[in-house]
Amino acid sequence: MDIVVTPLDPADATAAEQAFTILTACQPVDQPDFPPPCRKHFFGGLHHPWPGEEAYRAVAYLAGEPAGYLELRLPYLDNVENAIMDLSVHPEQRRRGVGRALHEHAVRLLREQGRKRITGMSSFPLPGAPATPEPGTAFAHAVGATCALVEVRRRLDVDRVDEAVLDRLLAAAWEHAAGYTLVCWQGPVPEEYAADVAYLEGRLLADAPIGDLDWEPEKIDTERMRKGEAARAARGRTAVQAGIRHDASGRLVAYTELDIDGSNPWHAFQQITLVDPDHRGHRLGTIIKIENLRAARKHEPALRAIDTWNAAVNAHMIAINEAMGFRPVDQWHNWQLAI
Repeated sequence: MDIVVTPLDPADATAAEQAFTILTACQPVDQPDFPPPCRKHFFGGLHHPWPGEEAYRAVAYLAGEPAGYLELRLPYLDNVENAIMDLSVHPEQRRRGVGRALHEHAVRLLREQGRKRITGMSSFPLPGAPATPEPGTAFAHAVGATCALVEVRRRLDVDRVDEAVLDRLLAAAWEHAAGYTLVCWQGPVPEEYAADVAYLEGRLLADAPIGDLDWEPEKIDTERMRKGEAARAARGRTAVQAGIRHDASGRLVAYTELDIDGSNPWHAFQQITLVDPDHRGHRLGTIIKIENLRAARKHEPALRAIDTWNAAVNAHMIAINEAMGFRPVDQWHNWQLAI
C-alpha cells in the first residue's frame, strides 16, 4: 500500500485532529497507566513551542487513512546538531511500514538541516517482569539506534503515602539544614528567585547522569525560563514548586517542581530536583521533595499518582524517592542514532 508523509501545518485543523486521534489511540496500548493525551496540551503545543526549540510535525497516510504521527524537536540555542524524535503509529496500522516511512522522512529532513543525531525514548519491562510487546524498542533496534542511557520510572501512590515516615525524614533532614529556609509557590517563579531557578535549571544536564547521550547542558536564563512558563500555561499545565533559600546570601540554592496536567489532575510528573553543589550535604533535596509533595496535595486534592525517572547510578535521588514511597514500574531506554 502507498504511504504518503505530509508535513503538518498547525493551521490545518483536520490534520491536527488526525494527529491527536493517533496519539489518543496509541496511549492505552503503549502506556496504559499514563493519563490520556490532553487536547489543550497538544493543540497548545502546535502554536507555543518550548523556548530554544523549533518543532516539525508530519502525518503519515496509509491508503489515504491517517496512520502515523511524527514530531521532531529541534534545539537552536544549544545542542544544534541534535534532534528529539517522537514517533507514533496507530495500533491498527502497525507493521505495515508506516513507522519506517516516517523515520526515513525525518532522517532526510534532518540531514538537510545539518543535524547529526536523533534521540528518543521507549519503555521496557523491569528485569524479571512479565514480557510485554515493546514496539518502540524493536523499532529502535531495527533502525540501528543504540541505547545510551537506561532510566527507571518510579511511581508514588499518593493515597498510600505514610505521613509518619515523611515526618521522620523531614525532622532528621532539618537537623542538617540550619541557616536555610523553605519557600513554596504555584505557577510562575517569584521574581526574586527567577535568576537562581534559571541557574539551577541550566545545571541539570551538567549534574544529572546522562550515560552516553551526546547532549550538552542547556543555556537557561531568566528570559528563556519565563518563555517556558508561558508555553506551559498555554498547554494547560501548572507547576507546584519548592525551593530552599540560603539565609546568609539570600539565594535560592535548591529547587524542585511537579508538573500537573489540568485535564488530568490525578497525575503529576516529577520534573527537576537539584541542589547547588556548594550546598549539598544538608539534606535539602529531601526537604524540598517532601514539602513540595505536601504542597501539591493541598493545591491539587485530586492528585493520586506521581511519576519520576532516575538513572540507575543516581543513588542519592533514588534513595530519597524510595524512602518517600516511590516504587519501580518500568525501565526507559534513551536511544541515540547517528545520521
